Amino acid sequence: MNIFLKTEDEIELMRRANLLVSRTLGELATHIKPGVTTLQMDEIADSFIRDNGAVPTFKGFPNPFGEPFPASICTSVNEVVVHGVPDDKTVLKDGDIISIDCGAVLDGFNGDSCYTFCVGEVSEETRALLRTTKDSLYFGISKAVAGNH
Repeated sequence: MNIFLKTEDEIELMRRANLLVSRTLGELATHIKPGVTTLQMDEIADSFIRDNGAVPTFKGFPNPFGEPFPASICTSVNEVVVHGVPDDKTVLKDGDIISIDCGAVLDGFNGDSCYTFCVGEVSEETRALLRTTKDSLYFGISKAVAGNH
């Protein structure tokens, strides 16, 4: 296995690409509400990424089993685990949750992140699930230290 160490300049470029992804998710958060389709969310993300000088990572990504990925983001609503494809038929409803996976290539470096958002008012059971999964993420991160297996 090869490990390619990054220069300080490359780390800065990686940071900038990831900040754009964060800003894109923040922009999408302002549009998440009942009645919006996942395709509308994709169009907003695509425009935002391109308007900021980057290219969506996922759009056109090769698929060895079929057509390239058709969208700029992945939208997974409720029980969809990961990599849902935005469309004009999936309409967000009050009480849904939507995980949006976003990637952007900026100045040759890729940023990629996913976040789960609540649509309107969600049940306490859903809120508990979101708290538990977030706590699990941070617990896992706390164990990701040199020498730990």
